[in-house]
Amino acid sequence: MKSLLLLALFALVFTPVNLSRRAPDAHAAFAQETRKADANARTAKSAAEVLVVRELDLEGLKKVLQRGEAQEARPLIINFWATWCEPCREEFPDLLKIEADYKKHGLEMVLISLDDVSDIKTTVPQFLREMRADKLSSYLLNVPDPEPAIKTVDAEWHGALPATFLYDAKGKMVFKHTGRIKPAELRAALDAVIKNP
Repeated sequence: MKSLLLLALFALVFTPVNLSRRAPDAHAAFAQETRKADANARTAKSAAEVLVVRELDLEGLKKVLQRGEAQEARPLIINFWATWCEPCREEFPDLLKIEADYKKHGLEMVLISLDDVSDIKTTVPQFLREMRADKLSSYLLNVPDPEPAIKTVDAEWHGALPATFLYDAKGKMVFKHTGRIKPAELRAALDAVIKNP
């Protein structure tokens, strides 16, 4: 009886010690998971905050197209695209590579989506994030009649997608292409604009 009592007392004394040794490990693992989840949430939130696709009406489009004699004026590529347009999706990596290679020369790239306005906070930004285009100026064209917007960009353009237009720093269109771009052609046009500003 005495040995049974001693055994029970021994078990009581050492059991809390063993539990207290395990508790910090479990707590640390839980705390680490919580920190990871919080960091992921902050990263997702900051990515969502960085990527803003703005609505663009006809007057806004005209302002985007304005170039001038100002010192900050620089070459501009405008790409019209849509998430439902397969060639648009296929050419995105080429466009992003060109933008990355030429931004040191002052190139500005503007992406204008022709998706439905209801996609401005969902499909469009999601695609841009997937393509890692979230730092580029991105718009969604919202006009009741697309014809005036199309003719504002180029009288010869009929609205086919994708459509890419390159303007020099003074606002003169120096290159245009409908359909998937040919990177070498666009690069040659950019090289000419950069050599002869």
